[in-house]
Amino acid sequence: MNRVIATLVLAISLAAAAVAGAGVASAHAVRVATDPVENTELNQGPQKVSATFNEALQPQFAAMTVVGPDGNLWSTGDPRVDGAVVSVGVRPLGPSGTYTVNYRVTSADGHVVSGSWSFKLTVSGTGTPGPSASATTPSSDGIPVWPFFVAAGLIVTAGAVWAVRRQR
Repeated sequence: MNRVIATLVLAISLAAAAVAGAGVASAHAVRVATDPVENTELNQGPQKVSATFNEALQPQFAAMTVVGPDGNLWSTGDPRVDGAVVSVGVRPLGPSGTYTVNYRVTSADGHVVSGSWSFKLTVSGTGTPGPSASATTPSSDGIPVWPFFVAAGLIVTAGAVWAVRRQR
């Protein structure tokens, strides 16, 4: 019985040491440029907005919206991913003020990256907005981590049980 306990303690200690010593992955995509440039002032709205990242993106699940100072959507169509660049079309803009570009993309390693930047329209346009942005802004929820810890615990437990049975 002491061998069983010793084996379990050893297995749990090894697993804890492996998890504690593991470094944080830093291979996630990082935004390196925007068009229009962040915080720029424009007297005319752009036809599209884009964000460039330091690595190619996965084309699935990309989201990008442009929200005006009136709280409405000014982006149009689906976002397009081309290598390391994600972009979306923009309607002719309306009220002057700050427009916020929100994005959510999936990096090459599968990690979801989200963020935003703004630009300012200094001269009002005549465009018509899309629907209210409150119900359509992309979510920044990622993948939950707890299932990975549960799976790791089950693997360690199964390995300990196998080791104990093998010694008999």
